[in-house]
Amino acid sequence: MRKALFSKSIVVLAAVISGCFGVVSGQTSQDLGSENVRLMTIPVSIFTREELKKNRLEEFVPAGRLTVKENGEEQEILSVKSVSNQPIAIEILIQDDLSSEVNLNLGDIKDFIGHLPSGSRVMVGYIRGGGLQVRQGFTRDLKAAADAIRIVGSSAAVAPRSPYEDLRQALTHFDGLPAGRRSVLIVSDGLDTSSGTSASPSQNPELDRSISEAQKRGVAVYGIYSPATFTSGGNGQAISNGQGSLNRLCDETGGRAFFQGFSAPVSFVPFIKNLDRSLNRQFAITYLTTNMKSGYYKVLVESSNPEIRIDHPKGYFYRKVRD
Repeated sequence: MRKALFSKSIVVLAAVISGCFGVVSGQTSQDLGSENVRLMTIPVSIFTREELKKNRLEEFVPAGRLTVKENGEEQEILSVKSVSNQPIAIEILIQDDLSSEVNLNLGDIKDFIGHLPSGSRVMVGYIRGGGLQVRQGFTRDLKAAADAIRIVGSSAAVAPRSPYEDLRQALTHFDGLPAGRRSVLIVSDGLDTSSGTSASPSQNPELDRSISEAQKRGVAVYGIYSPATFTSGGNGQAISNGQGSLNRLCDETGGRAFFQGFSAPVSFVPFIKNLDRSLNRQFAITYLTTNMKSGYYKVLVESSNPEIRIDHPKGYFYRKVRD
């Protein structure tokens, strides 16, 4: 992986903070002995629109002046640091009732695992009826993680009620890890049938809870859409709800969702390249926030350069130790 570099003329650092991503309750959020301010670190991926169009990264990112706002109020940025070469903790989650075409692309996921930065930890799990099946707990043995990937069942008998229930269960496995950058790659049709009908992206409690748990732990979720039991038959409404839910999950946690129309992807290679690109352009923004009350805070990261795209978590929950 090629290291992404910030142009020295882009951002003036008020301070250099050595820190990584982690759980908001104690690792990304740190009280500074003051009742009026605390330290916050969030993961972002920064690109130019031209890079995304050409599918090729440049050496420098003309990011302009970056700003971070919480609930509409601008906060003071202390540092912007590239973390692209640092180890990552990543969960690979595959929905077990996906159509059998996905089996042709499992080798692309194995190759992705094998090229992660040295020291990375990988967990492999399958989303299925009855709960999450962990095939490989977090390990630094990348070969063992890749070998844990198996073909999918491709049967309605193993269809989950909701992929987001199993995702929430998977997210708890990050709790035992040290601070560091964290991601999930979920291969799913994104469809939630837990209420008996297809839940829409905007009215889905299970999806809401998954987004909240990922934001709380500083986990960026990346998704690859592939049809499964209830979306293989061309049900347009089900496909739309599934893709919309998957897209919302990724967007609000700072990741990206990848689609190839309504059908099963012919190849995962373009998606894996885009995922690599996102991880190669990952930065840690550390800033001071004046929001000291427990609650949910909306986050907006912007650049003065209109040609810049920034993927970042759209919010987080903060719980004060003592109110």
